Amino acid sequence: MTSNPGPPRTVQPGRIRVLKAGSNPNGPVVYWMFRDQRVRDNWALIHAVDEANKRNAPIAVAFNLFESFKGANARHYGFMLRGLKNLQASLYNSLNIPFFLFQGDVIEMIPNFLVECGASLLVTDFTPLREIRGFKDEICKRVGDSVSVHEVDAHNVVPIWEASSKLEYGARTIRSKINKLLPTYLIDFPTLQPPSRRWASSPPAIDWDQLIEDRLKKGAGVPEIGWCEPGETAALEVLKGSQNGFLTKRLKNYSTDRNNPLKPRALSGLSPYLHFGQISAQRCAFEARNVRKVAPEAVDAFWEELIVRRELADNFCYYQPHYDSLMGAWEWARKTLMDHAADKREHLYTREQLEKAQTADPLWNASQLEMVHLGKMHGFMRMYWAKKILEWTSGPEEALAIAIYLNDKYEIDGRDPSGYVGCMWSICGVHDQGWRERPVFGKIRYMNYAGCKRKFDVDGYIAYVKKLVVETKKRKAETEIPSGRKEKEPRC
Repeated sequence: MTSNPGPPRTVQPGRIRVLKAGSNPNGPVVYWMFRDQRVRDNWALIHAVDEANKRNAPIAVAFNLFESFKGANARHYGFMLRGLKNLQASLYNSLNIPFFLFQGDVIEMIPNFLVECGASLLVTDFTPLREIRGFKDEICKRVGDSVSVHEVDAHNVVPIWEASSKLEYGARTIRSKINKLLPTYLIDFPTLQPPSRRWASSPPAIDWDQLIEDRLKKGAGVPEIGWCEPGETAALEVLKGSQNGFLTKRLKNYSTDRNNPLKPRALSGLSPYLHFGQISAQRCAFEARNVRKVAPEAVDAFWEELIVRRELADNFCYYQPHYDSLMGAWEWARKTLMDHAADKREHLYTREQLEKAQTADPLWNASQLEMVHLGKMHGFMRMYWAKKILEWTSGPEEALAIAIYLNDKYEIDGRDPSGYVGCMWSICGVHDQGWRERPVFGKIRYMNYAGCKRKFDVDGYIAYVKKLVVETKKRKAETEIPSGRKEKEPRC
């Protein structure tokens, strides 16, 4: 890799796409934030401030809170809203930028706000997921000819459209393309200064405590987690804090222990922050490069997961519109799955039985309980978990639907490209190859209980989860307070 070229004065052009060119060059700039919920290291915010200064115009950040997005509940809304509360304060205190929070139909709320403030430019985050892309298309139609719309990929280290212009078959086909561009894009960020002009009016006050309490009540069926504190400051602490930061204290074991479900501390713990955009993947990769001499194999393994695998997931969801259905699988996988769809299953479980961990497999039950009570499941277990759902349901369509439903409902990083691709890899062979044919699975890669026993202490993992579930239930009973918020639980 070449040396760091230093921070750019503005965002690299490859990070920005013009979705719509408008005729008004001088009005205010609005940054519609949704995927990248942070002030630090945010190329979309950097671009919005830069454009505002070029236009000698003020800038505001707008966030639209959906009534319900793909089954999000207290676990997700609590984490996100607490992070946004901190973000609003940081925006105002460090940059004097107002934060507007809207609730309702985004394709009505955002265009109406643009009209009210006479905006000339809307800057948006990039996402490969079709719902938000559909909202963007509709907003572009509604904003009128005067408003430009720019999309910025601040989520990936290498912007999705720069890394590849097509659907990639797997990690081996996209890895070299990404690595070739890392010297250009894996750089430090410029220091963001306050914009040259202030917004004319103050945004409506936000009663964060009441808003959070209302959302927690609505989604109370899946309560908040306590082991992961939300917000940018907490995210940086997990990355490189002096007490227990991943890069400062835990990095050296990553390459050897990350696939062992009994060693969760070997993992980075960054996935909730990356999912909600409370930390930049580019910042994580950049800081890891600074310590590579200490543990080169660990940093290389971390980069593979953080950059190549995450961006491969975005590539799949961006270029494959059927990223969450059997139609999105390769032809060989669809054929082999359908050839074996009618095969006899040893067990058949309903979605309700699976959700309650009522199977004959104690290892699978443990993985499900880990997800339900802790909001996370070890990555190795996610593969086993999804493959057993294929084995225990009526066919691949039902298996995939149940896996995605459970993942999105309970995982703190649910409703994410990596989650969809994880389910598609396990059940539909996406980014994988055909293996020896067998009943039910066909040529899809097989995993079983005996194979897990050869890789790690299965009984130890089951006991570990049982203990965590008991402790979590006990803390929940002891620490619940009237507002619905729970005292922070120790990290696990």
